[in-house]
Amino acid sequence: MARIQSIERLTEIIGSPKPAVAKKFNDRLTPQAQAFLSRSPLAFIATVDPGGQPMVSPKGDVPGFLQVEDDRTVLLPERHGNKLVYTLRNILDNGRVAITAVVPGTGETLRIEGAAELDDDPALCARHGARGRDALLLMRIRVHRCYFHCAKSILRSDVWIPGSWPDPIAISFGREIAANRGLPECDVDSFDAGVRERYRTDL
Repeated sequence: MARIQSIERLTEIIGSPKPAVAKKFNDRLTPQAQAFLSRSPLAFIATVDPGGQPMVSPKGDVPGFLQVEDDRTVLLPERHGNKLVYTLRNILDNGRVAITAVVPGTGETLRIEGAAELDDDPALCARHGARGRDALLLMRIRVHRCYFHCAKSILRSDVWIPGSWPDPIAISFGREIAANRGLPECDVDSFDAGVRERYRTDL
Protein backbone atom coordinates (compact mmCIF):
# COMPACT_ATOMS: atom_id res chain seq x y z
CA MET A 1 0.00 0.00 0.00
CA ALA A 2 1.29 3.46 -0.93
CA ARG A 3 -0.31 5.75 1.63
CA ILE A 4 -0.79 9.37 0.62
CA GLN A 5 0.25 11.65 3.47
CA SER A 6 0.68 15.12 1.98
CA ILE A 7 -1.29 17.75 0.10
CA GLU A 8 1.60 17.97 -2.35
CA ARG A 9 1.33 14.28 -3.27
CA LEU A 10 -2.45 14.54 -3.49
CA THR A 11 -2.18 17.52 -5.85
CA GLU A 12 0.39 15.66 -7.93
CA ILE A 13 -2.13 12.84 -8.49
CA ILE A 14 -5.37 14.83 -8.81
CA GLY A 15 -4.16 18.15 -10.16
CA SER A 16 -5.35 21.66 -9.28
CA PRO A 17 -8.83 23.09 -9.95
CA LYS A 18 -9.37 25.73 -12.57
CA PRO A 19 -9.63 29.22 -11.06
CA ALA A 20 -13.27 29.56 -12.15
CA VAL A 21 -14.32 26.54 -10.06
CA ALA A 22 -13.76 28.44 -6.80
CA LYS A 23 -16.25 31.06 -7.96
CA LYS A 24 -19.21 28.66 -7.71
CA PHE A 25 -19.42 28.93 -3.90
CA ASN A 26 -22.07 31.21 -2.38
CA ASP A 27 -22.84 32.26 1.19
CA ARG A 28 -26.58 32.21 0.48
CA LEU A 29 -29.17 30.35 -1.57
CA THR A 30 -29.16 31.70 -5.10
CA PRO A 31 -32.44 31.78 -7.09
CA GLN A 32 -31.28 28.65 -8.91
CA ALA A 33 -30.57 26.88 -5.61
CA GLN A 34 -33.99 27.85 -4.25
CA ALA A 35 -35.69 26.52 -7.38
CA PHE A 36 -33.74 23.26 -7.02
CA LEU A 37 -34.87 22.81 -3.40
CA SER A 38 -38.49 23.39 -4.41
CA ARG A 39 -38.27 20.27 -6.61
CA SER A 40 -36.15 18.06 -4.36
CA PRO A 41 -37.88 15.13 -2.59
CA LEU A 42 -34.70 13.64 -1.11
CA ALA A 43 -31.64 14.87 0.75
CA PHE A 44 -28.83 13.49 2.86
CA ILE A 45 -27.85 15.38 6.01
CA ALA A 46 -24.46 14.95 7.65
CA THR A 47 -23.80 15.78 11.29
CA VAL A 48 -20.92 15.22 13.70
CA ASP A 49 -21.28 13.43 17.03
CA PRO A 50 -19.60 14.61 20.28
CA GLY A 51 -16.63 12.34 19.59
CA GLY A 52 -16.02 13.87 16.16
CA GLN A 53 -17.48 10.96 14.19
CA PRO A 54 -19.49 12.12 11.16
CA MET A 55 -22.73 10.39 10.21
CA VAL A 56 -25.20 10.77 7.34
CA SER A 57 -28.98 10.34 7.40
CA PRO A 58 -31.41 10.32 4.45
CA LYS A 59 -34.41 12.66 4.62
CA GLY A 60 -37.25 12.41 2.15
CA ASP A 61 -40.72 13.85 1.66
CA VAL A 62 -42.82 15.62 -0.95
CA PRO A 63 -40.80 17.84 -3.34
CA GLY A 64 -39.99 21.11 -1.60
CA PHE A 65 -39.92 19.64 1.91
CA LEU A 66 -36.61 21.45 2.39
CA GLN A 67 -38.30 24.82 2.67
CA VAL A 68 -36.56 28.12 2.10
CA GLU A 69 -37.29 30.59 4.90
CA ASP A 70 -35.00 33.21 3.36
CA ASP A 71 -31.88 33.16 1.20
CA ARG A 72 -29.72 32.20 4.19
CA THR A 73 -32.07 29.80 5.96
CA VAL A 74 -33.57 26.38 5.19
CA LEU A 75 -36.17 24.58 7.31
CA LEU A 76 -36.12 20.79 7.44
CA PRO A 77 -39.13 19.12 9.15
CA GLU A 78 -38.66 16.06 11.33
CA ARG A 79 -41.15 13.23 10.76
CA HIS A 80 -41.90 10.02 12.65
CA GLY A 81 -38.99 7.58 12.68
CA ASN A 82 -37.14 5.09 14.89
CA LYS A 83 -36.58 7.63 17.70
CA LEU A 84 -32.81 7.14 17.80
CA VAL A 85 -32.51 10.84 16.82
CA TYR A 86 -28.76 10.74 16.23
CA THR A 87 -28.97 13.69 13.84
CA LEU A 88 -30.97 15.78 16.31
CA ARG A 89 -28.70 14.91 19.24
CA ASN A 90 -25.68 15.93 17.19
CA ILE A 91 -27.30 19.24 16.29
CA LEU A 92 -27.92 19.93 19.98
CA ASP A 93 -24.28 19.12 20.70
CA ASN A 94 -22.55 21.24 18.06
CA GLY A 95 -24.96 22.30 15.29
CA ARG A 96 -22.62 21.44 12.41
CA VAL A 97 -24.48 20.16 9.33
CA ALA A 98 -24.00 19.55 5.64
CA ILE A 99 -26.75 18.61 3.19
CA THR A 100 -26.75 17.11 -0.29
CA ALA A 101 -30.11 17.50 -2.05
CA VAL A 102 -31.11 15.65 -5.21
CA VAL A 103 -33.81 16.00 -7.86
CA PRO A 104 -34.76 12.81 -9.72
CA GLY A 105 -33.56 12.89 -13.31
CA THR A 106 -31.15 15.79 -12.67
CA GLY A 107 -27.43 15.05 -12.70
CA GLU A 108 -26.30 17.96 -10.57
CA THR A 109 -26.78 17.93 -6.80
CA LEU A 110 -27.00 20.85 -4.38
CA ARG A 111 -24.68 21.01 -1.38
CA ILE A 112 -25.36 23.18 1.65
CA GLU A 113 -23.07 23.61 4.65
CA GLY A 114 -23.99 25.49 7.78
CA ALA A 115 -25.20 25.46 11.37
CA ALA A 116 -28.52 24.10 12.61
CA GLU A 117 -30.80 24.59 15.59
CA LEU A 118 -34.07 22.91 16.59
CA ASP A 119 -37.47 24.63 16.80
CA ASP A 120 -40.75 23.09 18.05
CA ASP A 121 -43.03 26.12 17.73
CA PRO A 122 -46.55 24.62 17.34
CA ALA A 123 -47.63 27.02 14.59
CA LEU A 124 -44.46 26.38 12.64
CA CYS A 125 -44.79 22.60 13.02
CA ALA A 126 -48.41 22.78 11.82
CA ARG A 127 -47.44 24.89 8.81
CA HIS A 128 -44.81 22.34 7.80
CA GLY A 129 -46.97 19.26 8.32
CA ALA A 130 -47.52 16.51 5.75
CA ARG A 131 -49.97 13.65 5.26
CA GLY A 132 -52.31 15.14 7.85
CA ARG A 133 -49.67 15.23 10.61
CA ASP A 134 -47.74 18.19 11.99
CA ALA A 135 -43.97 18.14 11.87
CA LEU A 136 -42.52 16.91 15.16
CA LEU A 137 -40.03 19.78 15.07
CA LEU A 138 -38.03 21.80 12.56
CA MET A 139 -34.31 21.93 11.91
CA ARG A 140 -33.45 25.54 11.06
CA ILE A 141 -30.27 25.53 9.01
CA ARG A 142 -28.27 28.74 8.62
CA VAL A 143 -26.45 28.61 5.31
CA HIS A 144 -22.72 29.25 5.45
CA ARG A 145 -21.88 27.85 2.03
CA CYS A 146 -24.01 26.64 -0.87
CA TYR A 147 -22.99 25.30 -4.27
CA PHE A 148 -23.92 22.87 -7.03
CA HIS A 149 -21.93 19.68 -7.48
CA CYS A 150 -21.34 18.62 -11.09
CA ALA A 151 -23.18 15.67 -12.63
CA LYS A 152 -20.21 13.35 -13.24
CA SER A 153 -20.84 10.98 -10.30
CA ILE A 154 -24.55 10.69 -11.16
CA LEU A 155 -23.75 10.09 -14.84
CA ARG A 156 -21.21 7.39 -13.97
CA SER A 157 -23.72 5.63 -11.73
CA ASP A 158 -26.63 5.61 -14.24
CA VAL A 159 -28.81 6.04 -11.15
CA TRP A 160 -31.61 7.81 -13.05
CA ILE A 161 -31.69 5.19 -15.83
CA PRO A 162 -34.24 2.49 -14.83
CA GLY A 163 -32.75 -0.06 -17.20
CA SER A 164 -29.50 0.00 -15.22
CA TRP A 165 -31.14 -0.74 -11.87
CA PRO A 166 -30.52 -4.08 -10.10
CA ASP A 167 -33.44 -6.04 -8.69
CA PRO A 168 -34.70 -4.58 -5.39
CA ILE A 169 -33.21 -6.02 -2.20
CA ALA A 170 -35.51 -7.15 0.60
CA ILE A 171 -33.88 -5.89 3.80
CA SER A 172 -34.66 -7.76 7.03
CA PHE A 173 -34.16 -5.59 10.12
CA GLY A 174 -35.22 -8.63 12.13
CA ARG A 175 -32.21 -10.62 10.93
CA GLU A 176 -29.87 -7.70 11.63
CA ILE A 177 -31.15 -7.50 15.20
CA ALA A 178 -31.25 -11.29 15.62
CA ALA A 179 -27.55 -11.47 14.82
CA ASN A 180 -26.90 -9.34 17.92
CA ARG A 181 -29.63 -10.66 20.22
CA GLY A 182 -30.21 -14.27 19.16
CA LEU A 183 -33.90 -13.88 18.28
CA PRO A 184 -35.75 -17.02 17.18
CA GLU A 185 -36.97 -17.19 13.56
CA CYS A 186 -40.59 -16.49 14.53
CA ASP A 187 -39.56 -13.22 16.21
CA VAL A 188 -37.55 -12.21 13.13
CA ASP A 189 -40.61 -12.64 10.90
CA SER A 190 -42.83 -10.79 13.37
CA PHE A 191 -40.38 -7.90 13.63
CA ASP A 192 -40.13 -7.57 9.85
CA ALA A 193 -43.92 -7.66 9.51
CA GLY A 194 -44.11 -4.79 12.01
CA VAL A 195 -41.61 -2.76 9.98
CA ARG A 196 -43.65 -3.28 6.80
CA GLU A 197 -46.82 -2.21 8.61
CA ARG A 198 -45.16 0.98 9.86
CA TYR A 199 -44.02 1.74 6.31
CA ARG A 200 -47.68 1.56 5.32
CA THR A 201 -49.25 3.47 8.22
CA ASP A 202 -46.61 5.62 9.96
CA LEU A 203 -44.90 7.82 7.36
